[in-house]
Amino acid sequence: MGGTNPFLPAPKTKLPTQPYAITFQPEGRRIDVAPARLPYSRDGLKGSILEIALGHGLEIDHACGGVCACSTCHIIVREGLQSCAEASDDELDQLDNAPGLTPNSRLACQCVPDGSVPVVIEIPGWNRNHAKEAPH
Repeated sequence: MGGTNPFLPAPKTKLPTQPYAITFQPEGRRIDVAPARLPYSRDGLKGSILEIALGHGLEIDHACGGVCACSTCHIIVREGLQSCAEASDDELDQLDNAPGLTPNSRLACQCVPDGSVPVVIEIPGWNRNHAKEAPH
């Protein structure tokens, strides 16, 4: 699906032009993002936290396939929020359904950092998919 929902207007995002790092908490796993390699996966907006995480083998639950139609990919941006595209009204509407909402909460499928600063992301414990499916 690639992060697009045909029933919603496309959010305004700015893709990174320089390499930057995303650190995922609580693991402390760091991913070095190479803008020329985007997209890394097919879920979420191009350059989104979700598509970068999935493309590097870091699972974030995302029931809708990354199209801003649920709140299962709820994350908390602990550092670098200023580099992320502003949340759309549609994203904010979905976040209203997320548990543990904070002022720095975002949907991983819609949150696209511009690469101007490193980003630190917390994946809340209730949002981790502990079940693993075997490849089909």
